[in-house]
Amino acid sequence: MTPDAPASPDASNDVPNSMPRTWSPVTLPDLPPPAGAYSPGVRTANGLLFVSGQTPRDPATGQIVGTTVEEQTRVTLANLERILHAGGARLQDVVSVTVYLVDENDWGVFDKLYRTVFSPPYPTRAVVGASLRGILVEISAIAEVPAVPAVASAR
Repeated sequence: MTPDAPASPDASNDVPNSMPRTWSPVTLPDLPPPAGAYSPGVRTANGLLFVSGQTPRDPATGQIVGTTVEEQTRVTLANLERILHAGGARLQDVVSVTVYLVDENDWGVFDKLYRTVFSPPYPTRAVVGASLRGILVEISAIAEVPAVPAVASAR
């Protein structure tokens, strides 16, 4: 690459001896693209699915849904489940969750709803107080994508 040439979209290809990318983005065709520079999810070659922080946005309109932590948690968990499914995983495949709450006092309400979608054995979890710019809850997760069973050949 010459100093005057524009950088390629995948700059890792410009690095000598770079390893090929071993992950791919997970997107949903019926959703608007993220406002920021991130993928809604990323699936690795070794079967891990990383889900970016999901928020209480309506998938069709992008508008925030709900004014209480209870309403927003329901929508956020549904959005999390949509990305998991798009990446080949389910809620029971989640191994780690990070939760961001504007008001740490909402932990009890959040936890009650969380237990309606996750069941023992629970994934690891961290709950962090955060300033979220107009929303009350955000959830990111890591899941292990189940291996696809081999199809038996007909004899």
